[in-house]
Amino acid sequence: MEDHLGRLRSRASLVTGALALLLVGVVARAQAPSATARTGLSLAAAAAKAWAPDAELVYLENDEPLDAAGRSPRWGYLFRSATLGRSRVWSVRDGRIVTAENLELRFDAPPLPTGWLDSDAVLAAAEKAAAQAAKREPRGRLSTMLLMRGAGSESDHDVTTWTFVYGTSGSGAFHVVVDAATGRVQRTWRG
Repeated sequence: MEDHLGRLRSRASLVTGALALLLVGVVARAQAPSATARTGLSLAAAAAKAWAPDAELVYLENDEPLDAAGRSPRWGYLFRSATLGRSRVWSVRDGRIVTAENLELRFDAPPLPTGWLDSDAVLAAAEKAAAQAAKREPRGRLSTMLLMRGAGSESDHDVTTWTFVYGTSGSGAFHVVVDAATGRVQRTWRG
């Protein structure tokens, strides 16, 4: 009887160990490494050019939560084709396109220039501006980073900017707009 119980305990330990290893593998696959916004751009651009040779990047945004370094496991890239009169988004995670779909609403933003600073490079300026504002009121946690041209800057409506959105409970979101070419803060506001 003692021998039988020992074998059962041994099998139970093996099964428990195997399940634990399986769970660790599933969790590791589910948690893709965080990347900067430029990391998936070449893959999304290649897919966009296959969709429409005149496709131009007009917008990008984090598709999953951001970390403290301005990185996200997944970024969404929106391209516009003037020839097709359509926009299509590609979402890239861990070196693979996980979503590709047409945008059904009209989005006629101007194309982004190629020389924009990456998400991690502009984060320090946004964090500094948000920290200064936090002295007056809570800023919340960084929830969204988006890059587009022609929006957010009060001085130049053609400039490409990163907009950082900090969420707070109980009050409107706090926004920081940073010039994507220079890294200088353009403006901040709550709302």
